[in-house]
Amino acid sequence: MNILDFDFMRRALLAAVLVGITAPAIGIYLVQRRQPLMGDGIGHVAMTGVGLGFLLNSSPVWTATAVSVLGAVLMELIRWYGRTRGDIALAMLFYGGMAGGVMLVSVTPGGSTANLSSYLFGSLSTVSSSDVTAISVLAAFVVVVTVGLRRQLFAVSQDEEFARVTGLPVRALNLLTAVTAAVTVTVAMRVVGLILVSALMVVPVAAAQQLTRSFAATFVIAVAIGVTVTLSGTVTSFYQDVPPGATIVLLTIALFVVLTALATPLARQRARARAAAQSAGNPVECAIPAARVTAEEAGA
Repeated sequence: MNILDFDFMRRALLAAVLVGITAPAIGIYLVQRRQPLMGDGIGHVAMTGVGLGFLLNSSPVWTATAVSVLGAVLMELIRWYGRTRGDIALAMLFYGGMAGGVMLVSVTPGGSTANLSSYLFGSLSTVSSSDVTAISVLAAFVVVVTVGLRRQLFAVSQDEEFARVTGLPVRALNLLTAVTAAVTVTVAMRVVGLILVSALMVVPVAAAQQLTRSFAATFVIAVAIGVTVTLSGTVTSFYQDVPPGATIVLLTIALFVVLTALATPLARQRARARAAAQSAGNPVECAIPAARVTAEEAGA
């Protein structure tokens, strides 16, 4: 039985590749901004968009995109102006998004909360041609933003105050990052599901960071890991009849563990070498690696 003999699996594999590229591509900026769970919050809000799609009898991908973008903008506004009550407002936004999705599906004629399961946890058999078209368009937007504006987004993610002093439109770039994250969530929801999408944004980046400290290298390795695990998880799901989203995330975590185990001895060896150089009174030699890392990151 060849996996490519089935139309729905060809669509699922294409969607998996696009998800594997886009999720780590925006996830690296969320990790740099110390907002690794932003994708999880947007995923909760997107549930209302999915429910709205069912109610209006339209594509849930597009309605989820619209609602997710609105939710992401609200999250940024709360981050700017929320101050001490910001966490409470964000919690209400997240839980309200979940409740809204369940409520909208329940009032849809002929609808039930079971209809949400393929969007919550991913489903290979339900990826339609229209879904692939929507995912392709949205994925192209994510790639253009994350690659085309990588220097600006990196600067803002590292130090907002410094970026503002250099003349960058910090608030506009922050909003663009939030909107791109929202679009990525809707790209990924048909493959890994809204509940697990945040893991695919964060874990490949964390795994890549075990191998390099360069931003550019981390970006490339994280995307490579993303594509590898989404394709592997999709194929495994087909042959073993297991949930695709859970399979992909577990493979990603397993790869992170393996890379961490391999990288830890190397990191200790480099640390001992630096310590030995310091004790030998050769500060110039010790300063070279740190300077090289900084240059590589700045050249992202």
